Amino acid sequence: MPGLDPQVAMHKLNILPNAMHVKQQQQHFRPNIMNAIDKEVDKLIESGFVCEEQHLDWVANIVPVTKKNGKIRVCIDFWDLNSACPKDEFLLPITDVMIDNTCGFERMSFMDGYSGYNQIKMFLEDEKHTSFRTPKGVYYYTVMPFGLKNAGATYQRAMGTIFRKHLRKTVECYVDDIAVKSRLRGDHL
Repeated sequence: MPGLDPQVAMHKLNILPNAMHVKQQQQHFRPNIMNAIDKEVDKLIESGFVCEEQHLDWVANIVPVTKKNGKIRVCIDFWDLNSACPKDEFLLPITDVMIDNTCGFERMSFMDGYSGYNQIKMFLEDEKHTSFRTPKGVYYYTVMPFGLKNAGATYQRAMGTIFRKHLRKTVECYVDDIAVKSRLRGDHL
């Protein structure tokens, strides 16, 4: 996937200078979980979202989560890294105001940004801080992964840049959820 132009958005961690680097201890998984993790990591590698690395200061663990359908979702425990980053004070929209902004519109279409977070590149110097350990090796993200502190603010800021002329007129955005609205049914594409 090509992703967003870095001039529109990139994710910077802003790690506090006195933060202690943390390498989480490797966890052990049952064989069926290891197989699911391997498949997910292979997809990340094929898509270009992660690269392999060996010498890192920050290493997080995978947290496998079983979804309702029984499949495994691979999450990364960025708790230590997130603790070392100050909060981005960029305000997310207030959902009640967004709902009020849709009153009087005859048509609305709702969209969800596919792999939205992964469309935003990491700052080059911050990529290796997003590393995580798998049974096969250690990898880091080249794109903004879900679970990083301030990722929502970075994504919202990008949507604000992309839809600047349309926000609150014909488009409402809340992170990767987008509503396109038309006052008249015939105007809706």
